[in-house]
Amino acid sequence: MYKLNQLLLISLTLLIVSCSPSTEQDHEKEQIREAIHYYFQAHATGNGEYLREAFHPVAHLYFVRDNELAQYTLEEYIALFDGSPEDDEDQRIRSIDDIEISGNAAIATITLDYPNAIYTDYMSMLKIEGQWKIVNKTFYLDPR
Repeated sequence: MYKLNQLLLISLTLLIVSCSPSTEQDHEKEQIREAIHYYFQAHATGNGEYLREAFHPVAHLYFVRDNELAQYTLEEYIALFDGSPEDDEDQRIRSIDDIEISGNAAIATITLDYPNAIYTDYMSMLKIEGQWKIVNKTFYLDPR
């Protein structure tokens, strides 16, 4: 009986230890999802001001245009939003495909599935003063 109780105690301890990090990891992922939700809101509404909640003020966006590196500052990106949703908004699907976290750094992979194109976004994120912010976005545009 003593060995059974000891084995049970060891098993329970291992279970608790293995579950604790995932609970913390789940909490961090939820905070990241909240930040990305603001990014999705900007796209859904056409209101670029939502981006200020998702991105760090010095964030940059990088992409390839005509086989060359192109970039936007956050302010340049916000200026692309006209304040109204696109006509085909009801056909647009946005999803968070993956989140990888290491301490206060994370990468989120996002898909924007639109009638005319599919965007794949890679968001580099940092937890700064208790909040997850996008500090860098790279993306690929696959036109339909």
